[in-house]
Amino acid sequence: MKNKNILAIIPARGGSKRLPGKNIKLLNGKPLIAYSIEFALNSPEINKVVVSTDSKQIADISLQYGAEVLFRPIELAQDTTKTAPVLLHVVNELEKNNYVPEIIILLQPTCPFREKDLCKNTLNILSANPQYDSLFTGFKKSFTMALWTKNSKDEVKPLYDYHLRPRWQDVEMNDKLIAEDGAFYAIKYSAFKKYKDFIGNKPYIYEVAFSVDIDTQKDFEKAELLMKG
Repeated sequence: MKNKNILAIIPARGGSKRLPGKNIKLLNGKPLIAYSIEFALNSPEINKVVVSTDSKQIADISLQYGAEVLFRPIELAQDTTKTAPVLLHVVNELEKNNYVPEIIILLQPTCPFREKDLCKNTLNILSANPQYDSLFTGFKKSFTMALWTKNSKDEVKPLYDYHLRPRWQDVEMNDKLIAEDGAFYAIKYSAFKKYKDFIGNKPYIYEVAFSVDIDTQKDFEKAELLMKG
């Protein structure tokens, strides 16, 4: 992957209902978004790191940690805004300045844990295997039908027939799923422009041992414990 334009985009909206200010909340003494910026800047394969935001505070912190910043329009900064249009906005704006990436990497700022050589290892896979148009990290998750819902009155309702509950050891042995962890996505430029999404038609899943995606205060506290060992 040498001498290629590898673009890392970190989308960081200012608003967050469940954990206000989460993207710049201090995690072990450092703004949460800083972990993703530093990962990208410390990955030699990446030659441009752009934070897409609607927040001046996030922008200032991102610049302080060495990222470029691109302000997104208000229509791309809503609670219902999906990630793919945000990435497309960044790519289109950079194209106006004659920067065309060959690989686009999405780094969610809410995922502070990534393997040191993750970028090198995953990009080598994409380079050596042209049949894949994209790649994302994921972890094995045991499938279980033992799901319940609970409303605001603490009333519970099963989403499965608990009278036919399977043996857990059988579930562990026979039903392995891989869940996206949200930490790392890479897609070839041609596939991104074609599908307008960060996962193409033929993705590769790079398995990781564990992941933390911070969306609530409980997630944040778990991440702090992991940081402190």
